[in-house]
Amino acid sequence: MNARVLAASARRRIVPATLLLLLAAAALVLWRPLIAWFSGEPMGGGAGRGSPGSKAQAGAPATGELPAPALTALHNALVAYGEVRALLARDRIDGIAPAAGTAADQVRVAARALSGPRSEVSDGLSQGAAAADRLAGAGSLEQARQHFGELSRLLIALADSDPRLRSGWHVFRCPMAKGFQKWLQRSPEFENPYMGQAMTTCGSEVGWQAAAPTSAPGGGTSHDGHGHQGGDIAYYTCSMHPSVEKKVPGTCPICSMDLVPVTYDETESGAVLIDDTRRKLIGLETSKVARAPLSISIRALGRLTYDETRLKDVTLKVKGWIAHLRVSATGQPVKRGETLFTLYSPELYAAQQEYLLALDSQKAAGSAGRSDYLVEAAEKKLRLWDVTAAQLAAIAKRGRPVEELPILAPASGYVIEKDVVEGAAVEPGQRLYRIAALDKVWIEAQVYELDLSRVREGQKARVSLPYQEGEALEGTVAYVYPYLDASSRTGRVRVELVNRDLAFKPGMYANVELLVDLGPRLQVPIDSVVYTGPRRLVFVDVGGGHIRPQEVTLGARDANNVEVKSGLSEGQVIVTSANFLVAAESRIRSAAQFWSDEAGHAGH
Repeated sequence: MNARVLAASARRRIVPATLLLLLAAAALVLWRPLIAWFSGEPMGGGAGRGSPGSKAQAGAPATGELPAPALTALHNALVAYGEVRALLARDRIDGIAPAAGTAADQVRVAARALSGPRSEVSDGLSQGAAAADRLAGAGSLEQARQHFGELSRLLIALADSDPRLRSGWHVFRCPMAKGFQKWLQRSPEFENPYMGQAMTTCGSEVGWQAAAPTSAPGGGTSHDGHGHQGGDIAYYTCSMHPSVEKKVPGTCPICSMDLVPVTYDETESGAVLIDDTRRKLIGLETSKVARAPLSISIRALGRLTYDETRLKDVTLKVKGWIAHLRVSATGQPVKRGETLFTLYSPELYAAQQEYLLALDSQKAAGSAGRSDYLVEAAEKKLRLWDVTAAQLAAIAKRGRPVEELPILAPASGYVIEKDVVEGAAVEPGQRLYRIAALDKVWIEAQVYELDLSRVREGQKARVSLPYQEGEALEGTVAYVYPYLDASSRTGRVRVELVNRDLAFKPGMYANVELLVDLGPRLQVPIDSVVYTGPRRLVFVDVGGGHIRPQEVTLGARDANNVEVKSGLSEGQVIVTSANFLVAAESRIRSAAQFWSDEAGHAGH
């Protein structure tokens, strides 16, 4: 009885002790994951000693950085990798084995430089060394390219984690390649190791890392209400056939190319990926947004008229009759001082007699000069009736009155109005002729109310006649009338123009182009703008083959360029041709509301 009691008591003491030992052993094994769980740090192998990102032990490298020996070895491995890439780009496998062997050796040196327990980085380096070994032993060009892709995947991932490995290297991607599609090379002029000489232009440079998505309140960027982040993959599509959409990776059912991922950021922003090959096929061209002088032209319809400041009317101040009509037709040219007609006027005849009598009295008086005032009075009367000094001298020399006194043209020009015939009686103040000078004409252009604020006196104007296409004369804006025609909502602008060879005839219509210099303005080609409802879109090349639409506000425009008031900055690269093809693909990839009228109104 006592033995059984003692045995039971011993078992009760052994069980707790065993449980304590098991808990202690579990704590030794799981202490690091437990600490990571409570502290919020990652629990993967990357937290181990000697791996990038480890903070648990002193002396371990910081996140994304490799120790110096490993970094040097990987630099050497990249040099050997570059030699292999150059050979594959020329469709050659001879000489690959020694370069790939060097790369494998240097990758193993880097793996040994990572002291400490096994980690994700050390495992990756081991896989990379194995890929380099397989590359060295490849028996065909296809096998070599497959193993080269595996090695490229490792080296690009390492360079992404440690910026020191990226210096001097460019990342390229070929959408036609099977398997891993990216590679590294020193030169920015890419040479495709996956396609070789068969497709030398296939591929485009891509960035090292995608841009970080904009954070939404509370953490990540949610695009669809289901917690998806901007960088998450929304679907897979074909770079040559963007209408293909699949939820899982695979090949295109049309051309059998590998599908490429499309992120939620791309679907939200309308961004598209177009490689260099497709750009050449669709004729896509780009240019930089520039700030340059912008001159616009305001087109208006003008009507030619006479220079109002150079019109002359011929009238008389005495009553009389037309004796002989010298200028008898409208449109006849005349010169200043030329005789228009001769006039018989009893009043004018009597005034001549008074003038001659005053001259006789002056001669009879001799030096006393008491008749001088009579001569002056008679002469003044004739001068007020437009008798010239030369005519007065002729009357005095003749000694008797002139019955038919010549009436002279007051200016040179053309007779545009004639209201007299030979033998007609004329009254004082009656307009007999109107003479206009045509060596300079006015053009009165009708400018719309919207453009009037940009018109200033002294601006250059280009004038052409409808029947003289290709020929234009330069003029200047002489005056902007201070009122508006209420019926047509236009204002009058006067342009003065020299009328060489009388090509411009009053009454004609003319095309007037007013040139307005707006100074330096941020501008883009008109062909680069896509109009979609209330929105105006320009496609911006953000690098790496990615193109995204950007809404802009437009201003003044000339024949080729348009001002951008907002939405772009100087130096950005935009698409200038094949815009509608890019817009079609962007419409397919983006959310439907991005291109809708409601979205445009919301943006304003």
